[in-house]
Amino acid sequence: MKKIGFLSFGHWSNAHGSATRSASDVLLQSIDLAVAAEELGADGAYYRVHHFAQQLASPFPLLAAVGARTKSIEIGTGVIDMRYENPFYMTENAGAADLIAGGRLQLGISRGSPEQVIEGWRYFGYAPAAGESDADMGRRHSELFLRLLEGEGFAKPNPQPMFPNPPGLLRLEPHAQGLRERIWWGSASNATAVWAAQMGMNLQSSTLKADESGEPFHVQQAKQIRAYRAAWAEAGHTRTPRVSVSRSIFALTDDRDRAYFGRDGGGDQIGVIDNMRAVFGRSYAAEPERLIEQLRADEAIAEADTLLLTVPNQLGVDYNTHVLENILRHVAPALGWR
Repeated sequence: MKKIGFLSFGHWSNAHGSATRSASDVLLQSIDLAVAAEELGADGAYYRVHHFAQQLASPFPLLAAVGARTKSIEIGTGVIDMRYENPFYMTENAGAADLIAGGRLQLGISRGSPEQVIEGWRYFGYAPAAGESDADMGRRHSELFLRLLEGEGFAKPNPQPMFPNPPGLLRLEPHAQGLRERIWWGSASNATAVWAAQMGMNLQSSTLKADESGEPFHVQQAKQIRAYRAAWAEAGHTRTPRVSVSRSIFALTDDRDRAYFGRDGGGDQIGVIDNMRAVFGRSYAAEPERLIEQLRADEAIAEADTLLLTVPNQLGVDYNTHVLENILRHVAPALGWR
């Protein structure tokens, strides 16, 4: 395991015990947690994106703010639903945020998952073309975004511009050199993982995937990663791709940990999401020594190079810093981190 970061879903509510009672709380605490995670030596600060919900939504102001407050930690998303995105405007936003962060953005994108409203992307002004599904539209937006990130000129300049132009066709600005290689695809199936490899994107695989064989979640996810790497090699890409998996992992080291997570003993679960039979991976909560044994048996963690720890953001920055420190200090070294 080369890198370990956190993934926050950015919930807020006025429920009893919530430390994030407003959108302002979530945004400011998201920045503070990234700063604290960097001080602990964590490698990444990642944020989920949802629309029409009391969760983090528009990622680029947050990513830029985290970039301005930190110096070394990777800053990313997991994932941006591309059905809602204008690839041109997104390219400008991503370029600006990446430059503010000094080239540390790691953007996870995907065709998206079920949202809070029916066909919410229509309210954003997007609709599938004739013969397309919404998933097709998300992938089409993604392919255009990738092309724009390459920085090639495509727009014919005005012959009488307000300001002088460089020669040739114009590209979107600001251009962030290297960001194209730091785009990840959030994949729930083997087929989309193969497509991500063919497109030259890194792979994000979360805590659920399509149940394609009936095997345990971590076994299916490991096979997905191997299929992705095989497709990457077949595509002839020259760089080494990156692969992340997400897990809910809690080392029980004090009474707070045991009160919050000590009763967690469940295994994988099967459900239906977006008309897809899915397997949901188990959570891990145990004393550090036992936790190390359990995680060593997780085939997908062994296959990946990056582990994203889903954090209970509504419990506040101090407790989540404690959660991360528990893993980085008591568990991660035994898994080969650092």
